[in-house]
Amino acid sequence: MHRSALAPALAVLLSAVVATTAFAQAKPAAPTTPAPAQKAKFAMPLKGDAPIQVIQGESKFVGKEIVTVYKVKNTSNAPIALLKIDEYWYDKGGKMVSSGTYRHRQPLQPGEIIEVSVNSPALPGAERSQGQFSHANGTIKPNRVKVIK
Repeated sequence: MHRSALAPALAVLLSAVVATTAFAQAKPAAPTTPAPAQKAKFAMPLKGDAPIQVIQGESKFVGKEIVTVYKVKNTSNAPIALLKIDEYWYDKGGKMVSSGTYRHRQPLQPGEIIEVSVNSPALPGAERSQGQFSHANGTIKPNRVKVIK
């Protein structure tokens, strides 16, 4: 008699153990926390002569302005702070007729390429232009190229 009652009790106990282990495996995934953000590193801006590569686009009349597009690449090992491009327009006699300025507010990082446009008022007699580059801590040594490398 003990054998007949033991078999069904063992079967119920075994099925209960199998069922609880099956349900125990389906736990929700633990939430993962993202890696902490790294602190920004400060890079000292370049002081003195800053070498850049420049491609000067063709000047176009847009409304009442002359727009010249420049492509500039920082070829130095340090950022260039407050890059500034001044463009002066002259007439046949060499008299300055118009001018425009562009200021790049963020530091130009090493190897970074930017495309900027300088807008100057379109005044009669403006025939030729000259672009001058400067930065907050010195002068710019522009290397005019056809393709930026």
